[in-house]
Amino acid sequence: MGEAGQRTRLFGTDGVRGVAGHDLTASLALGLGAAAAAALGRKHSNGRPGAGGRPLAVVGRDPRASGAFLEAAVVAGLASAGVDVATLGIIPTPGVAYLTGALDAAFGVVISASHNPARDNGIKFFGRGGVKLPDATEDEIEAWLRAALRRDSTDFGQVRDASAARERYLDHLLATLPPGPRPLAGLRVVADCAHGAAYRTAPEALRRAGAEVIVIGAEPDGWNINDGCGSTSLAALAAAVVEHGADAGVAYDGDADRCLAADADGHLLDGDQILAVLGTELKQAGRLTRDAVVVTVMSNQGFHVAMREAGIEVIQTPVGDKHVSAAMRDGGYCLGGEQSGHIIMGEHATTGDGVLTSLQLLAAVNRRGVSMAAAARMMPKYPQVLVNVPGDASRLGPEVDAAVRRAQSRLGADGRVLVRPSGTEPAIRLMVQAKDAVLAEQVIGQLADAVRLAVAGR
Repeated sequence: MGEAGQRTRLFGTDGVRGVAGHDLTASLALGLGAAAAAALGRKHSNGRPGAGGRPLAVVGRDPRASGAFLEAAVVAGLASAGVDVATLGIIPTPGVAYLTGALDAAFGVVISASHNPARDNGIKFFGRGGVKLPDATEDEIEAWLRAALRRDSTDFGQVRDASAARERYLDHLLATLPPGPRPLAGLRVVADCAHGAAYRTAPEALRRAGAEVIVIGAEPDGWNINDGCGSTSLAALAAAVVEHGADAGVAYDGDADRCLAADADGHLLDGDQILAVLGTELKQAGRLTRDAVVVTVMSNQGFHVAMREAGIEVIQTPVGDKHVSAAMRDGGYCLGGEQSGHIIMGEHATTGDGVLTSLQLLAAVNRRGVSMAAAARMMPKYPQVLVNVPGDASRLGPEVDAAVRRAQSRLGADGRVLVRPSGTEPAIRLMVQAKDAVLAEQVIGQLADAVRLAVAGR
């Protein structure tokens, strides 16, 4: 309960997260397993579940130290509530999503805190087919949890080791590549696995696709996940690419649902640049559904310019991969993502998949016979300035609207202004993008002043 007596929502933007053993305890994990069984096991079963007519759930995790006890608790909750469980072991989050569908499971469970530090962990769920759950279904799980479900039946679920199914996920990744035995042949690639869930899968996939692979960040000890490595700390990747004379580098986050990249000189590519390469590649192949790409409002203005020149429409959503995924499903689009490297390729996956993204990006570059740097240059990256103003967004009014119009007028057609409330704290987020960095700084300074006055009630 909050200070005002209001119940806070247990599920955040990506499952239930917190400090393992403190916010996210074994008892909470046990309860979430039983609650998910009640909300998802019966409701989403299609009559072809595990042995004895029971629904099946698949469970995977990343290698952080708290994963083992949280996995055991979740599995106990599921089995105690009559759900059969296939444990996948350490596997990327998108691997769980894929195998939820491939194994015809009623739902999937991932124990991971993604790009967060090792002390944190999380529990998130995929529905039938490996899709993320809508808020209403998460609320239903939470309601079952708060109801403290009691079950008298002795028809407990059976638990089996299904770690061999990881090979099926690897086969799926390789099957998405263009025909031919070695589509990455001739490429020397550095892969930073963030000491996370992809430490085995990513190097193996890249090697089987034909690349020479230098691997870093692939010695997880339970505590070094995302620590100075991976997609949240790219200096190690850039340095390794230059040191080893590699053609490119790719970096994943702890659960490998994101991918960022580097060219041969160690210059970094963000998710917008990767999307630009993949979008034009799909369009040239005639496989870009409705010639459109879905991104959030935080995408770089240079991406919009590049897509306009390529004849590709840009669909915008609020911040968050959940919104991108929903817009893709609703509109029938096959490609979307975020600057963070969370790329969704709807032809092959229901969620962001870092290993899939890296394979497709490298294959596109290799097919074109160009360097990663040359591919990245197709998108002019505009300077982007961000400012957070503490305060209540409800106090913003006509004065701020007028300031936004003035700012957009100064920037012209090639600039962008965004003012939005923070989703995590009492603050207003400001963003300005422009061709000229000095102009962007000037404009956001004036806009921030207007927002501060509005928040102060002056």
